[in-house]
Amino acid sequence: MTVAGGGGRIFPPGSGGAGASRAEPAGAMIEVLAQLSRGPVFLAGEMLECAIVFTNPLSPASTSATSEMLAWASAQIHCQFHASESRVALPPSDASAHDVQAENETVFVPNRDSYCETLPAAGPPSFRGQAVKYVYKLTVGCQRVHSPIKLLRLPFRVLVLHGLKDYQLPQDDGVAPSNPFLEEEEGAKKDSRLADLATELLMAATSRRSLHLYNISNTRGTVGKFGIFKTVYKLGEDVVGTFAFSDGDIPCLQYSVSLQTEESVQEEFQRRRGQPVAYSTHARHQESCLHTARSSFSLPVPLGSTPGFTTNIVALKWRLHFEFVTSRAALEAHTVPQGHAETSPWTGVEQIEVDTFSWDLPIKVLPTNPVLASSVSQFSSTNSITI
Repeated sequence: MTVAGGGGRIFPPGSGGAGASRAEPAGAMIEVLAQLSRGPVFLAGEMLECAIVFTNPLSPASTSATSEMLAWASAQIHCQFHASESRVALPPSDASAHDVQAENETVFVPNRDSYCETLPAAGPPSFRGQAVKYVYKLTVGCQRVHSPIKLLRLPFRVLVLHGLKDYQLPQDDGVAPSNPFLEEEEGAKKDSRLADLATELLMAATSRRSLHLYNISNTRGTVGKFGIFKTVYKLGEDVVGTFAFSDGDIPCLQYSVSLQTEESVQEEFQRRRGQPVAYSTHARHQESCLHTARSSFSLPVPLGSTPGFTTNIVALKWRLHFEFVTSRAALEAHTVPQGHAETSPWTGVEQIEVDTFSWDLPIKVLPTNPVLASSVSQFSSTNSITI
């Protein structure tokens, strides 16, 4: 997706336009600045808009303004794919790392002072896993006359909301109120409608609340019950759950809950048949709970993490991983002797024979508003080079 222009001249303020000198003094330069207008995070299907500004700054040795010749400039959006050779077996025709461009061609409209392109709705999300990586970047290439080619790279993040591309945006805006004193471009209006639709879909999917109860038990009996009000979350939300151990007949000494992702390579691309799934822990809660009737936890879903997705090569799923430590024998609860203070000390048993077991509960994690995700993004909205 190449944007190319013929030879053009860039003039500094007060240079006098085309009548300025074309001499190239020592230290002459052109500064190229790229800035993502809304931030470095986008939904797949949204329009990316980047202001690309060329300026001719004066060097300390300059005594007057001079003009510089820009031979050409181009902009491209890439999704770069990396695969781990120890985990992924790609066909011989595929490389372990290659670029995929959004389209074959695009248009750079200079009088708008920006570069615009719609991100592919069916593309993968930004992801850095153990088996594969999907990395998005905007590359601006440019060359000054009689100078080498230089590249400016601006990485950004893409979130994918599955099913969004299947919804048809309303075509008739005649019933919508409009302000005759404001001009709004068609691309911006469509982009705004897409963001609003995504917000509605996310709200509908994550706002449903219904108590789900699960019995916790092992081969010796019942440990207790676990309750959770929903299993679908957005990035940035908290996963909240509760335990009721008073209903169990097996004492629970300790439990831990981990918020994890599991990255699995599709069977046809596995390096080894039946190779294990890669797990990553994003948050963890651990608590000692002997003689505890009720307990709860809250685990935040990081805004910088990747929602669940599936491609032809890899799948990412989310889960809650539970681990329990239980006693093999019944333990008497601590009671305060008659006539003693309520805060009397208690010494626990020195040795207890225990059992351990684990349990996994699948959950779904969806994207969030890209503006919110931009607020904590590690990527910068701007970058610049000097040519």
